[in-house]
Amino acid sequence: MSCPERTCTANTADKRNISLPETHGRNTPWKFYNHLIGKMPDDIYVRDYCLGTHWTYMEADCGMGVSFTCKGGGKRTHKFDLRGRRLKEVAELAKSWNFEEASLGVAALNAWYARPELLDPLGAAYDEPIELPDGSIRKIDAFEMYRPRISAHENACVTVVGHFPNVNRISEYAQLTVLERNCTSALDTPDPACEYVVPASDYTFITGVTIINKTAPRLLELAKNGTTVFVGPSVVMSPFLFDWDVETLAGSVVADPEKVRFAVKSGSGQLFGEALQMCTVTRPKE
Repeated sequence: MSCPERTCTANTADKRNISLPETHGRNTPWKFYNHLIGKMPDDIYVRDYCLGTHWTYMEADCGMGVSFTCKGGGKRTHKFDLRGRRLKEVAELAKSWNFEEASLGVAALNAWYARPELLDPLGAAYDEPIELPDGSIRKIDAFEMYRPRISAHENACVTVVGHFPNVNRISEYAQLTVLERNCTSALDTPDPACEYVVPASDYTFITGVTIINKTAPRLLELAKNGTTVFVGPSVVMSPFLFDWDVETLAGSVVADPEKVRFAVKSGSGQLFGEALQMCTVTRPKE
């Protein structure tokens, strides 16, 4: 894959309060993160945030972003108050090997990128908060959206990174492998199998959580010979990912900030369909 953008931005550490200087070398997987951070403005500030049990939100002058709360990894070192700090600075935490810090960083990225004013010019399509009669599949569901194409592909191999609800339905029309870090289903295969499975996949659906746990750059390299779709609220909704051969971003935007706050802080409440609106952006055809 050739992409000049991968080496162009934010490769030099500056004197920020939150900085991971070992992540600024050129021609490393960190360029995936450095470009996303480098394209953010310097004059947007964090107003509120919450690292919740299941989900995390980051609220800034420009809006609110959400990510999954991923636990584990290294020791947490940035425990100070993030309110009043530059959003771009907080987004540096996306590169932290402590996954709770990285969850905050990815939420900061989406506070900037997951906004209709940026996504609408890209042809974004939004899901209405309505489910189909069986209550399981929304109007814009990445798997259902690709179902006609996959079904038309004889003996298509599909890999899904992350065990999504109802993912088993893909096995009705394709050869399915589900890669999961914490296997809980007979359908799941441990995620180190990505090196063996993904390169041969015709379609790869990747959870946005891989941006948090740092496996995204490698997975994108492995998936380069097929069609790649990023799925879930943790997907950073930036067209930069198209330069990494991603065809579709199936993420979300905040529809109701107050409902997001309640759902995140209480660990309950309806996050999908009410607080968040599912959003899909597809790479323009060449």
